[in-house]
Order: sequence, then structure tokens, then C-alpha cells
Amino acid sequence: MCGRFALKAPPAELMHHFGLDEVPEMAPRYNIAPTQTILVIRQPWQQPEARREAASVKWGLVPSWAKDASMGARLTNARGETVAEKPSFRSA
Repeated sequence: MCGRFALKAPPAELMHHFGLDEVPEMAPRYNIAPTQTILVIRQPWQQPEARREAASVKWGLVPSWAKDASMGARLTNARGETVAEKPSFRSA
């Protein structure tokens, strides 16, 4: 993941591009950072026939073994060479 990104596409454009039924209204954002609530487009991974959907989520990876969700703020980057070895990313 990168440290910052922008989300400025209007809902109608996202609906058309991703084949969504609905997308919540949102103001354009140009400096989105880890730990902030963001809009994502997802498709249930165990249901390949299911339609994509827009959802609001908190940006960050919280490992299943973490005792505190604030750990997600620290896990925003992974090196491709070692990602399979690191406990935080191994089963992600």
C-alpha cells in the first residue's frame, strides 16, 4: 500500500465503471491517509457470482492476532521480497 491517495471520482462514474447498484455520496478527497475511513469496491471472495459493492472501511491491516486495532495504523506497507515471511501479512 502507499502512504496517501486521492478519491475524486463521482458516484455515478464509480457505479458505471464497476457495475455497482449504488455508491454513497461523498465529497472528493485528495489526501487520504492510513487509519481514515475510505470507500472501497469489493466482491465477496467466496462468492464469485456475487455482485461488487461499495463499502466504507478503515484503511489499515489489523492482523488476526493483534490485541489492539490501532496496530492497523502501522501496517500500511509490505516489501514484496519478504511479505510471505512476515507474520502480519503471511495469511492476509
